[in-house]
Amino acid sequence: MYRGKRVAVVIPALNEELAIVQVVTHLFKLMGNEGQAVIDQIVVCDNGSTDNTATMASQLGAKVVYQGTPGYGIACLTGIENVALCDIVLFIDGDDSCFVPQALPLLDAIVDGAKLAIGSRTLGKIDKGALTPIQRFGNWLASTLIKTIWRYPVTDLGPFRAIDYSALDKLDMQDKTFGWTVEMQVKAILHKFKIVECPVDSKVRIGESKISGTLSGTVGAGIGILSMIAKLRFKQRTYLLNCAKNDFKASESQI
Repeated sequence: MYRGKRVAVVIPALNEELAIVQVVTHLFKLMGNEGQAVIDQIVVCDNGSTDNTATMASQLGAKVVYQGTPGYGIACLTGIENVALCDIVLFIDGDDSCFVPQALPLLDAIVDGAKLAIGSRTLGKIDKGALTPIQRFGNWLASTLIKTIWRYPVTDLGPFRAIDYSALDKLDMQDKTFGWTVEMQVKAILHKFKIVECPVDSKVRIGESKISGTLSGTVGAGIGILSMIAKLRFKQRTYLLNCAKNDFKASESQI
């Protein structure tokens, strides 16, 4: 628990046996200012690993769930479905490319009133080789499109992020592939949630990336992100109307 809030971590993972030990261990060792453990639970979604990712994570105390359908978004959705009651959900990749202690500013932002806190690699230090030129360009392009279309300042689509659980529920996340992160950010903008960017540093991941490490992964991620931006732009009115209807039904049920 952190500052009175229950914190759950969701880690989508595919063949990360060399890195998952570092990530899970550092998360469970993460301490607040008063020396208390910060993380209440860790859910690792094994997205079809053929190595010992699941075994290693389970031995360290994480809850491991399985999702055989490949996709970053569906792995995150599966992880969310399996978290216990919590106030904040922290998302982090299982490749040890993030510095776990930098989760604290993200959590602080949520406790202090933000609904979504994004770890911005652009605002932090990026070690040589941590992000490929294609990743940097794609991130810049997507961020620029969001700023242009929705007039909201965005510097990164980083996967290291924290969100208020009740806000996450309202977003009605749907994407099952690489559009997941941009879907969350744009929907949060449409809801006029308070969004905070916190600088986070990036290091070279352990093992080979399933996205930037292959041509098909890079192309797939690019298509997924850009198509999600287009989809949200042209369907935002319908999305907001549906959200309003759901909020009205929820308020009626409480009367």
